[in-house]
Amino acid sequence: MSGSVSTMVLVLLWPCMVFASHPLITDDAGTQGKGKLQLEVNGEYAHEDEDGVTEDAIEIATMLSFGIGDNVDVVLGIPCRYIRVKAPGTATGEKGLSDTSLELKWRFYEKDGLSFALKPGLTLPTGDEAKGLGAGKATYGLFFITTKELEPWVFHLNLGYGRNENKVDEREEVWHASLASERELVKDLKAVANIGIERNSDRTSSTHPAFILGGLIYSLSEGLDVDFGVKGGLNKPETDYSILAGAALRF
Repeated sequence: MSGSVSTMVLVLLWPCMVFASHPLITDDAGTQGKGKLQLEVNGEYAHEDEDGVTEDAIEIATMLSFGIGDNVDVVLGIPCRYIRVKAPGTATGEKGLSDTSLELKWRFYEKDGLSFALKPGLTLPTGDEAKGLGAGKATYGLFFITTKELEPWVFHLNLGYGRNENKVDEREEVWHASLASERELVKDLKAVANIGIERNSDRTSSTHPAFILGGLIYSLSEGLDVDFGVKGGLNKPETDYSILAGAALRF
């Protein structure tokens, strides 16, 4: 797998370890509440064009969040991925289940519009690493999450560390930093924005992928949201652009 394909795969994998309010990559400190359930189905199309090689990746991820306490959630993520690489005279494609994720979110502080949470998580090597669909080993990580409400704005900060155990010769120590904001435009419609950076998984590169994202979240009802977003790369290692869409149903 080429370095740019490897970077695209990590960029797609990393958000699945965070389970933010789609289309945001940066998570918020909120939890579902004891006994409550949220089902999300999210899609992402990512495109990269570099040195005559075009790479397209489509991911459909299903996430299930369950509140085991008022301030503690368990989150399960099952992503499926399709990757197609085209070079002059050749084209290859792979598809299948990627690495399954399991996370625990614990909001340990909440007062005056300020919340802090910790989210440890792991991925299980259910994807075929030889096809670029997984790491080949179990990985783990930890995120520190901050949410601050400043009407009419809400801000989220994520700082994360990931132990990227793998069989595809990537860096094993990965970090992430990102900032997001939300603002209600009209009733039931929110605009969201996101910016962030993470350590490059390519051992040969010291330039770390950085992104910017904008999108909308619309509440069709109290328990159903739909969303749309566009993410762009701020430097060469980041995927050129991604289009995101999803839906979240709360019970």
